[in-house]
Amino acid sequence: MKAAILPEIKQAVTVQEVEKPSAGTGEVLVQIKAAALNHRDVFIQQGLYPGIKLPAILGSDGAGTVVEVGEGVSEEWLGKDVIINPSHNWGGNPAFYSKSFKILGMPDNGTFAEYLKVEAKYLVTKPTHLSYEAAAAVPLAGLTGWRALMSRAGMKAGDRVLVTGIGGGVALFVLQFAVAAGAEVWVTSGSDEKIAKAIALGAKGGVNYKDANWAKNLIAATGGDRSGYFNVIIDSAGGASFAKLIDVATAGASICFFGGTTGNITDIVPGKVFFKQLNIYGSTMGTEAEFADMVNFLAEHKIEPIVDKAFALEEIETALQHMDSGAQFGKIVLKVG
Repeated sequence: MKAAILPEIKQAVTVQEVEKPSAGTGEVLVQIKAAALNHRDVFIQQGLYPGIKLPAILGSDGAGTVVEVGEGVSEEWLGKDVIINPSHNWGGNPAFYSKSFKILGMPDNGTFAEYLKVEAKYLVTKPTHLSYEAAAAVPLAGLTGWRALMSRAGMKAGDRVLVTGIGGGVALFVLQFAVAAGAEVWVTSGSDEKIAKAIALGAKGGVNYKDANWAKNLIAATGGDRSGYFNVIIDSAGGASFAKLIDVATAGASICFFGGTTGNITDIVPGKVFFKQLNIYGSTMGTEAEFADMVNFLAEHKIEPIVDKAFALEEIETALQHMDSGAQFGKIVLKVG
């Protein structure tokens, strides 16, 4: 089969012919129809990810058709279109993953290949309204966004939600989930064009974080007093600007972050946190139950993931460079089968 392999860090990912896997006990073989990129793939290539073991077939996101079942797996899976959960070995504690937790696509071979063997418990049936390309865009970003918004921050209908850095895959899923669940959603971005696109997807409004007064502008836009502040804030950047999220949070609000792309969080005034009774959460990935709930929500509300651009598997290196540029709005997808 064809597979996109990263041989060493800071090397190009190349498509090669490798041996096709077979389903073992408890496993299935999925013919991958489409896969999707995440920043995790770029970070691994750049050597900026913990526990790198190479060579490996990258890719955490994938959708396809079950073509083989191993011992102990129901033959009812044969021929089914599926989405693959990349969050493996979470364990029995929903609050925190186990010591054996891992994400699909290094160290285990991932979805940037024509076939993938995976435990059957990590499959969910693909919602019928989604194409393979749209379904492939869901797993890692959808799960991360769902846990951050619903499980950790506890968003409920009627909340005013702020999503920072709109345009990335997780942020867009958070926007779509929150709008579908009845929240009023606002966004930040360094691009006015991305803010306009978010408004077209249901956001109430947004501000450009390149403006030094963006926090004050946001409060003014939402009402200018305590009633205009935010109940739920979902962030991926961290960095010095995190302190401004404290300022725009209303009393008792929940702030959840799942990344730190702008560096360490600094300059937080403790009093602003404890006098406001704020809840600050960290989050990453999610449980098997959360993955199933997330996909069911997508199906129920007919949510269509935002795909920025699709590439052929052979164009994987170009796709990785496109992701690294940060220009995308939505997920970057590979057409595989």
